Amino acid sequence: MKDQAESLRKRLEARKNKSMAKTIAVLSGKGGVGKSNFTLNFSIALSQRGKKILLFDMDIGMGNIDILIGEHSPCSIIDFFEKDCSLKDIIMSGPGNISIITGGTGLTDLFSLDEDKYTRFHEEFSLLLANYDYILFDMGAGITKESMKFLLCVDELVVITTPEPTSIMDAYSAMKYIHSVNKEIPLFLVCNRVFTSKDGKETIKRLQNALVKFLGLETVALGYLPDDRTVPKSVTKQMPFLLFDSESDVSKAIVDIASRYANHSFGEELTLQKSHFLQNMKRYFFGK
Repeated sequence: MKDQAESLRKRLEARKNKSMAKTIAVLSGKGGVGKSNFTLNFSIALSQRGKKILLFDMDIGMGNIDILIGEHSPCSIIDFFEKDCSLKDIIMSGPGNISIITGGTGLTDLFSLDEDKYTRFHEEFSLLLANYDYILFDMGAGITKESMKFLLCVDELVVITTPEPTSIMDAYSAMKYIHSVNKEIPLFLVCNRVFTSKDGKETIKRLQNALVKFLGLETVALGYLPDDRTVPKSVTKQMPFLLFDSESDVSKAIVDIASRYANHSFGEELTLQKSHFLQNMKRYFFGK
């Protein structure tokens, strides 16, 4: 155990001067808006741009990333906490050259870390931050008191909505809740399942206007995805739609969104902060 600790310290020291991965949480105000499918294909689109990606399934007890890709991981985050596996040991290779950590049924442990678990998670996650360009967290639908602490730790948030009024209202409520606690975290908006480009633009604009009017909250429109029959077909085949049919409208849209994000082509001024994920964990989980 002493040798393992020494080895870990040496690896941390070697990576100390490397740039840290950007941490991004993808969430929605309600379920059924295509959040997990977006996160999976967005991850692959970023990977196709030469970025090293880790996708972390954070949907507590109901993660479905492994179902979407038709693969079952023998290990999940529960093995890290209960079986002393290292984080690198529970990473599985995913489609499109991305890496994946599945949630399993023990993910609630991550939201109730004691200091010993936090220290171990902190040390090993530091290595992951140094080894990837982006770490994306596919969050569960809605926001709980426990998951809120985690959301406050990430560098950026991507909120998924659809043109449905209930979905828009739920997305608004989620961002209102987050903004009440942290007014600095950048928020990006994506509208899924739009029938026309006008539909997508107007949905995002209405949501942005409401956020500014009632909360004084500025957000960034990242883009929209069409309601494309390719998506249900790819889900049935358990294959990401970007790999199932790269020429489909929805695939072209996700590539465009990834391009805009990676190039910071937002059309608005936005100050992107350096990664402070681990420092934020200490602050929001332990008040330090």
